Amino acid sequence: MNSKAGKVLVVESDERLREQIVAVLSDAGFEVTTDYQEGMKAVLAFDPDVVVLGADPPQLDCCDLLSEIKSSRQTHNIRVVMLSPGGPAERTRGLDLGADDVLSLPFDSHELLSRLRSQLRSKSIADEMRERLRLAEENRNSAQQVMTAVNEERRTLRVGGLATMGVLLVAALVSVFFYRRTQEQNTRVYAAITRLQTGVRTQQQLMERSRRASEDGEHSSSSASDPQKLQLQKKSESLRSQIAIGKTENGAVLQNQLTAVEDRLKKLETEGKIAQTIIQSYEPSVCLIHVVLAFRDHTTGLKLHYAGVANNGQPTTDDHNNPLLSLTGSGPEVHLDAFGTGFLVSSKGQILTNHHVAEPWWQNDELKEMVDQGLEPVIAEMTAYFPGVRHGLAIDTERISSTADVAVVKGNVSELGIKQIALADGRRSAVSGGPVVLLGYPTALDAILARAGSETLQSIAAASKGDPKQVMEELARRDLIRPVTTQGHIGDVLPDKIVYDAQTTSGGSGGPLFNNEGKVIGINFAMVREFGGSNFAIPVAYGRSLLKP
Repeated sequence: MNSKAGKVLVVESDERLREQIVAVLSDAGFEVTTDYQEGMKAVLAFDPDVVVLGADPPQLDCCDLLSEIKSSRQTHNIRVVMLSPGGPAERTRGLDLGADDVLSLPFDSHELLSRLRSQLRSKSIADEMRERLRLAEENRNSAQQVMTAVNEERRTLRVGGLATMGVLLVAALVSVFFYRRTQEQNTRVYAAITRLQTGVRTQQQLMERSRRASEDGEHSSSSASDPQKLQLQKKSESLRSQIAIGKTENGAVLQNQLTAVEDRLKKLETEGKIAQTIIQSYEPSVCLIHVVLAFRDHTTGLKLHYAGVANNGQPTTDDHNNPLLSLTGSGPEVHLDAFGTGFLVSSKGQILTNHHVAEPWWQNDELKEMVDQGLEPVIAEMTAYFPGVRHGLAIDTERISSTADVAVVKGNVSELGIKQIALADGRRSAVSGGPVVLLGYPTALDAILARAGSETLQSIAAASKGDPKQVMEELARRDLIRPVTTQGHIGDVLPDKIVYDAQTTSGGSGGPLFNNEGKVIGINFAMVREFGGSNFAIPVAYGRSLLKP
């Protein structure tokens, strides 16, 4: 959906009603078209996320168009919201015909926007699941190779006299273990920094990667700054121009519209000032969590190692230059790195985060498959990095929720002077439509290294010698660790989750979601690939319950 709220095709015969719908959706940031003269050809050409369908569009039977959309493999995922005159019976008929939602006419603009966003959220989740299924199918062969190699290794250990075998691809391990956490980004950064030591060409590749990440970040920041505000500013300029040259009889109407637009702009500016206050108060209390995973055989207890080390200090490889792994290898342990966000909530050093950050294998289907085969993950090290603190803080898991994706980790912060973050109390602290501010570390190392600059990046690479732990320590020592801030609004408040549109992505999991009173109302847990879309937070009450003695 890029920087807009989504793409909407409006099919409505009444010109006045159609223009009203278009105005509401355009002001909210949707990309809107009313071009449907060619029926399904127009739908396929525009490829909307949602079709707003009047009950009696011209030259088209609404039921036929609805049926065509829902029966076509190319369009059946498009959400259809029908506008129908009448009461419950007419709405029920629309749902029975296949519409995803039905609103009665005349409609309320706020309800229409809420219903559309709800449909976009469910569509986004469905699209995400389909993509995961596709990738899971692609990864199946790689996973089977890993299974076969590990089982062969275990059989070799039981026989006791044969040399170890089993060639495993590190890339396959990363893909299978961490697709849901999108940790391949972090692994690529680690690999690129390691290769930086080998020559100028790989330095250039790393710098190009950093440059692209920086440009993507700037674009995302610009796009995410507030598409609604940009739309309102354009609307204000347009209304001012119309008032300046418009006809006398339209002046009062245009002035009323301008006043409404200006009021909304002032509200957004007020929300921006509140966000700045939250950032200044609590940015130092939001940490980047680095979890290092090792792997051991469940039966023998042996850790997974690189099979050996070559003369150049790098792991030995096969004929295709893939590192060799073994349960009895003489090389260093195989480690994989996971990242997330946490925030300090007590003077005792308690930090709230997600369960899947504290234990990255939790509810990870790909990794569960590995566990079922006897290769279990273990935490080799877990460290928190707070802004302004020039070193990492060792942390351990203290408590994990049995009902939600929430965990408490703990470290010694007594000498650091870090301010604890206030938690909201009660459901009324989160209100649908209310403004929110999210702090976190989306894309983790990628984003931080991109902001560091080319010279600093080269210096960090040289000082760290490719060790992720040392990379993190260098970033902390240079005071380069800072969370990213995004703003948005609450779409819905449910018993077990808060739906909102402040943008984030992997690495932002565990970040605090603030209301306009500067108190945390939720803990971000959505695993959204790339920036954009609707995100989800666990209500902070689940975290508060873990803090009780």
